[in-house]
Amino acid sequence: MQIVTPDIVARYADRPLPRYTSYPTAPHFAPGMTPERYSEWLGALSADESVSLYLHVPFCRSMCWYCGCHTTITDREEPITRYLRALQSEIAWAHGAVGRVLEARHVHFGGGTPSLMQPDEFRELMSKLGAAFRIGAQTEIAIELDPRTLEQPMIDALAEGGVTRASLGVQSFDPVVQRAINRIQSFEQTAAVTDQLRAAGIGKVNFDLIYGLPHQTIQSCLDTVGQALTLLPERFAVFGYAHVPSFKQHQRKIEETALPDGKERHLQAEAIAGMLQDAGYVRIGLDHYARPDDELARALIDGTLHRNFQGYTTDACETLIGFGASSIGRLPQGYVQNAVLIGDYEKRVAERGAAATKVCAYKGEDRLRGAVIERIMCDYRVNLAQVCRDFGVRPSKLLADAPALRELVRDGLARVEGDTVEVEVAARPLVRVVAAAFDEYLGQGPARHSRAI
Repeated sequence: MQIVTPDIVARYADRPLPRYTSYPTAPHFAPGMTPERYSEWLGALSADESVSLYLHVPFCRSMCWYCGCHTTITDREEPITRYLRALQSEIAWAHGAVGRVLEARHVHFGGGTPSLMQPDEFRELMSKLGAAFRIGAQTEIAIELDPRTLEQPMIDALAEGGVTRASLGVQSFDPVVQRAINRIQSFEQTAAVTDQLRAAGIGKVNFDLIYGLPHQTIQSCLDTVGQALTLLPERFAVFGYAHVPSFKQHQRKIEETALPDGKERHLQAEAIAGMLQDAGYVRIGLDHYARPDDELARALIDGTLHRNFQGYTTDACETLIGFGASSIGRLPQGYVQNAVLIGDYEKRVAERGAAATKVCAYKGEDRLRGAVIERIMCDYRVNLAQVCRDFGVRPSKLLADAPALRELVRDGLARVEGDTVEVEVAARPLVRVVAAAFDEYLGQGPARHSRAI
């Protein structure tokens, strides 16, 4: 077995690859979904099915130059209020299409900055959601928050609405890095919001960090982690900055010469990982860390970890219904994506009730390959015989159709023993490279992806 040397890591680290939060991945979705077809898909859900819900609120007060999300900058309330009316209408349409009240096991508010809603607007939205779906004490309700704009009245509304988990964007506490990415956020701001959330009864707090930012160093990454650890978050998500200025034009404001190369990014990521693990956090997959008593850590041990558009999750629901501009849903038949632009989304909802425009219906071996990729991304290994048994396919065929795997074995990134494929421990930061060996669509079309590390 070949040792995974820094040179081998560097060779693979800059490869553009999907993050595999879906399979097929979003660049392979195509126009063709209509409200009528989407209604049929929703109407086919069984009455006892539990679902997950994702609500996208694509507004921010200022643009962070590293951002890769679909969001719009506004300092006015009217565009947000108008958008929320469309969101409520879409929820009502989906409820009518389903034809019954399904149980919602997970609800996730993403952005943008969802907490830019006014407190009463959030209360009303939760009321509409609760009329369309059964939301109970066991439902996890999570929301992404910006500590710079969050105030006590909204925190109170979040608690009243049953929010159980809050994810705070931190990225970096280094003032040099913050100026370079146009996101000035003090440690004191973050600490105050963390304390306020917990005091309101929202006890599960996650922090999002980023490595690979302009002017970022290993030491500045460690300094940020050291400060964050004093606040004892339940989880960390640690993402590599994806620099795609051709796709996100505001990223052109970032000085490219100040960005670390693939080798340095790897060192930053591993330094963060080492510090978090030394502090007692369990490393989970590509980019998550959790306390040992957290549900995510327990799912890793139990082999029940999953991956979807929110990253690593305990969410085992087959159906995810997306609401809002650019949101993506997953149903038994395949994936559905709404219109991306806010104006287009609002117009479609007003005229037809739904805004679904893109579709990726499962075909061929999509489900099988998606299951294989998910297990690799979650467990660093997959027993192909177990997965293939459910799909009536021989593991030998899947291995024969993955010629890239031979190169990864030769370079020491992966090991194949019988029907089991496993990522070598030293190569785990490159888990996406191994998962990509089973991706039939990779390299097809003009898809843009982030670096492997």
